[in-house]
Amino acid sequence: MAFKIGPINLNAIAQGVGGLAFGSGDHGSEDDDSGVERLLDRISNGVLADDRRAAVAELQAVVAESGSAQLAFGAMGFPVLMSVLKEEQDDVEMVRGALETLVNALTPIESTPGVYNEVQPASLNSELLSREAESISLLLSLLTEDDFYMRYYTLQLLTALISNCRTRLQEAILATPRGLTRLMDMLMDREVIRNEALLLLTFLTRDAEEIQKIVVFEGAFEKIFNIIKEEGGSEGGIVVQDCLELLNNLLRNNPTNQILLRETIGLQSVVSLIKLRKGIADGFTQQKTVNLLGALETVALLLAGSSDVEPTKDANRIANQTVFSQNKLLDHLLMLSVESRWAAIVVRCAALRCIGDLILGHAQNRDALGSRLLGDDPDVEPALNSILRIFLRTSSLQECIAAEFVFKCFCEGNPDGQMMLASTITPLPQSSLRGGKIMEDANRVSFGSILVQALISSEGQNDLEASCRAASILSHILKDNVQCKERVLRIQLEVPVSALSTPELLMPRIVKYLAVASPISHKQETHDHTISNKKSMWLQPVLLRLLVTWLADCPDAVNCFLESPAHLTYMIELVLSRSSAESVHVAGLAAVLLGECIVFNKATKDNRDAFMVVDAISQRIGLTAYFHIWEEMQNSPLFISAASASRLPKPLTRSTAAEAVGVSDVQDGEEQFETDKSSTSPVDPLLTSFYDAAFVNFIRHLEPLVREKIVELFSRPKSKVTIIPASLEQKSGESDSEYIIRLKSFMEKQCHEMQELLGRNAALADDLAKTKGDSNSFIKGHNSAMQGTANGITSRLEADNLRQELQETRNRIETLKAEKRNCEDEISTYKQLAGKYEVDLKSLSDAYNSLEQTNYHLELEVKRARGGNESILPDLEAVREEGRQEAQKESEAELNDLLVCLGQEQSKVEKLCSRLTELGEDVDALLENIGDEGEVQGEDEEED
Repeated sequence: MAFKIGPINLNAIAQGVGGLAFGSGDHGSEDDDSGVERLLDRISNGVLADDRRAAVAELQAVVAESGSAQLAFGAMGFPVLMSVLKEEQDDVEMVRGALETLVNALTPIESTPGVYNEVQPASLNSELLSREAESISLLLSLLTEDDFYMRYYTLQLLTALISNCRTRLQEAILATPRGLTRLMDMLMDREVIRNEALLLLTFLTRDAEEIQKIVVFEGAFEKIFNIIKEEGGSEGGIVVQDCLELLNNLLRNNPTNQILLRETIGLQSVVSLIKLRKGIADGFTQQKTVNLLGALETVALLLAGSSDVEPTKDANRIANQTVFSQNKLLDHLLMLSVESRWAAIVVRCAALRCIGDLILGHAQNRDALGSRLLGDDPDVEPALNSILRIFLRTSSLQECIAAEFVFKCFCEGNPDGQMMLASTITPLPQSSLRGGKIMEDANRVSFGSILVQALISSEGQNDLEASCRAASILSHILKDNVQCKERVLRIQLEVPVSALSTPELLMPRIVKYLAVASPISHKQETHDHTISNKKSMWLQPVLLRLLVTWLADCPDAVNCFLESPAHLTYMIELVLSRSSAESVHVAGLAAVLLGECIVFNKATKDNRDAFMVVDAISQRIGLTAYFHIWEEMQNSPLFISAASASRLPKPLTRSTAAEAVGVSDVQDGEEQFETDKSSTSPVDPLLTSFYDAAFVNFIRHLEPLVREKIVELFSRPKSKVTIIPASLEQKSGESDSEYIIRLKSFMEKQCHEMQELLGRNAALADDLAKTKGDSNSFIKGHNSAMQGTANGITSRLEADNLRQELQETRNRIETLKAEKRNCEDEISTYKQLAGKYEVDLKSLSDAYNSLEQTNYHLELEVKRARGGNESILPDLEAVREEGRQEAQKESEAELNDLLVCLGQEQSKVEKLCSRLTELGEDVDALLENIGDEGEVQGEDEEED
């Protein structure tokens, strides 16, 4: 960007912007504008270098102290100082002053109380400077200068820019060749510059995938871990925090970078960040807590996987889990979350959630957690038992949620683990309960014993909360496991004292706790109604969640629930008692539970079958109100947000770190509930923990099944009015009068039940006529049900006969159509054969005519030959003479050829004889021998 600096009048430019922000009557702002104008004029038009440097120093001080000066500078000062940076880089002092002035122009100044500024000068100046891509390129080029302060102020200027215009600066840096490379080189510079570059990169890499890739390609991982090591690991200061923030920016939603980290640096570097020396109970400073939170966030990002892939099918996530397991991550997480109770609550909660992510969908890690023992001999205890104790006893709501998350991940897709935990649930002897408290002997108490003791200890408010927490764990053990559901269904809570005592099962006790957990009952027992309601409003949803999970796809559990008529009555009361935002979920879950009693009900007894449940709903609630409550729960913000909840942890930055550590300082449960009261969400955080995506999808898929089942039940009569026709016949030994009386009694009973069904269906139609949307199809189904019931058995039989006759007629029509198609096929075949035969006959006729013509011509030739015409006969003697002459000519020609060959051979023999003579051989003797040999050979041939 080239700026032409000459004698310019900048007053007109400053008047508009300054007047907009501060008004035309502000004499102080006018003075600042004129002062800035004079200083810029000295810088651009000055002759002496010292005078220009002094003007830059004065401008720097004015801009740092006055907001109006900042605004005036933004209107007319950028071209002047950017020209200085570009053309006068040799004057180091002047360039330093220009850079520091730009930093001051982009740094917000606290406004004076009572003064309202429509325009923030620092933000406006950032926008003006970031619009020029050439300005950013010029600033990046200054990073290669040798002067320390030039590089330092340039990094500060870029950091101020990115704080206000992050997206625009990211685009400008990406468009600058080697821009990111120069920034990465600053990480190897002196400590002060390195720290500034590190802070700039943390802003630059947020939500910028392209920049993340380039930064990693420039060796970011190696440099980050080197800096962390130099600063002392998790014991280091805020520089370690910035390094971890940059590392997490590079790993969040970026599987490529995660794979690169795993295969180059290795995940052992991450594990080393959360290692603690056993037995250290002090030294947990606030900065160390923040550093551990950043390291645990790194672990969580590597274990979260991709949001669009199932956790059990994410290859990158599974690979990270395996590598972490090989590097003993589970041991360090258990040390942070369970064994080191002196660690901050927020650190323990983050470590527990990392344990859940580590074992989710990974059988090897689940088995490792299930078999891990904690503590020293002889006070050793299974890790799951220790986590369960934390879940039941902690006063921190966040720690309670995190501990439950571990059991949720352990039981997810792990039927063997669920059965293992369920097998430890056994009846407790009376001696095991000491005032309703859990025994402290960890060596002799199993997981199931701790769970059952918490479930049946409900003497006070705290015990009821422990029972509800234990019920939440039990719901994860029973989820999608029919064998566990049936096993726990038969378990007695306590061993009977005598043979006469009736054993109590778990499900009736859960329903009892559901009634005790009502907020109304706590208002009567507690003086501090606000705190009591706040602590107890999540108890009923948790218990209802257990019952909904238990009854899902388990007819035995439905039958057990309906054994007591009071259970159904109380569920209907819960649906009708909706009075607040929190009770929407209680009423909705109670409606879901009633729906399960309809869909999964296989009972045949009249007082437990699905028809009885539907009848009770229609009479006490009304189907319109029933489904309205169901839909109201599904339309609640909490229910909707649960389906799309992200598994990624929230980014830990400098601004959020202090808040996160501050929350961890709240140790008392009462204080934490009081803190939650100021939250914008009207629902307790524990309620948000069990509204997960799987539970939400189950409820959404259950509703149409409930509607279909109700239509099916009301579209057919009950089983008790279905009479076998044979039973209407007169029995042997039965008199006519008795037979007539029995038929009359049957008809009266049938008419009574028909009237009852008509009344119910009429009320049902009135309710459903008021509904919208899906209820329209519902009304049609029930209108047909009313019509079918009113016609009675006779109409049904007539309809069946008509349907049967219609079906027979259709069958006959189909048979005739098939025969017609067969006949048409045969006719078509015969036509094709006839055509073929006609063609063959025509071909034979043509061939016969041709033969007749040929025969006729041959007969004419024979007649001509027999007519005695001797002139046509050949002269045999002439032919023979001609043949003899030709043979003689051929013989003479062959004889001449033979003589020529003999002459050639004779010449060769003569040449050979002369050659032999020259060599001293006796040619005559040789010829005689040849002649003798020839005669002897001839004689031998004659003898043969």
